[in-house]
Amino acid sequence: MNELRLFSGNANPALAAAIARELGTELGAICVSQFTDGEISVKIDESARGLDVFLIQPTCRPVNRNLMELLIMIDAFRRASARRITAVMPYYGYARQDKKLKPREPVTARLIANLITVAGASRALCLDLHAGQIQGFFDIPVDHLIAGPLIGEALLKRGLAGPDTVVVSPDVGGVARARGLAEQLGSPIAIIAKRRPEPNQVEILEIVGDVAGRTCVMIDDMIDTGGSIVQGAAKLLDRGAKAVHACCTHGILSGDALNRVARSSLTSLMVTDSVPLPAAPSPGGTSDAGGKIQVISVAKLLAEAIARIHGDASVSEMFTEYARYA
Repeated sequence: MNELRLFSGNANPALAAAIARELGTELGAICVSQFTDGEISVKIDESARGLDVFLIQPTCRPVNRNLMELLIMIDAFRRASARRITAVMPYYGYARQDKKLKPREPVTARLIANLITVAGASRALCLDLHAGQIQGFFDIPVDHLIAGPLIGEALLKRGLAGPDTVVVSPDVGGVARARGLAEQLGSPIAIIAKRRPEPNQVEILEIVGDVAGRTCVMIDDMIDTGGSIVQGAAKLLDRGAKAVHACCTHGILSGDALNRVARSSLTSLMVTDSVPLPAAPSPGGTSDAGGKIQVISVAKLLAEAIARIHGDASVSEMFTEYARYA
């Protein structure tokens, strides 16, 4: 009756299948489809009574459809008498609207947390939230994972570490993330000071730190249009950097981002599979930005967290070593 079961919506089935393989199990039987008018239909094709259910569904592109799939799946399992329902969201959509910056703006990150809670989720499992305070928007337990250690290990294998490498935060808000990675790599840090006059627009003001003659690694939680990372790379090279690599957890890469990265001065871009890469933007194009994009998997990380939650073990112990840096 306390059996662990994984189910997936349509947002990232490849990641869900990889998590299931890591756990040595199979995805549960569920059909998530649409009526002809676009309404979402969910049918659970096996008994869920008494199960410990984990719904793997990042709320990525198309955001609203994937969010509604998650909410309806939660409701379906609640009505099917699941013992516990954990919403596994490797990417949490609407996270950028986490506070009011101007009058009459919504706090949409809180709204989404309310919807997930009211739908019937027992807890949430998230990866690299855009803002840590979003955990407090939920009235249910939230386990917050970080991909920094995985990214650091991948950079170490590529030899991007040591005093000749500089870890660069693309904004002041990401300094803690950059510092943690820099400690793991044994590298100094630099900071790009910027401002956003409008959403998805960026203006770089200054670079704090010595980057001349060094290889730079820019680290962020997400890359959406790619404007910040591309402009930052150009500015770092203007300051004398030898080469610029970029890495992030969530490679949203919307609009013309793939072409922008391909044409940019970036040497490489590392992302995780928290969300699927978008399709090539044009016929004959590539979804890896001309070979610049490297994808590392977070399946093992999420699988371990799921196993710990199911077994009522500590999730924070997964990051004991890394926590002393961040």
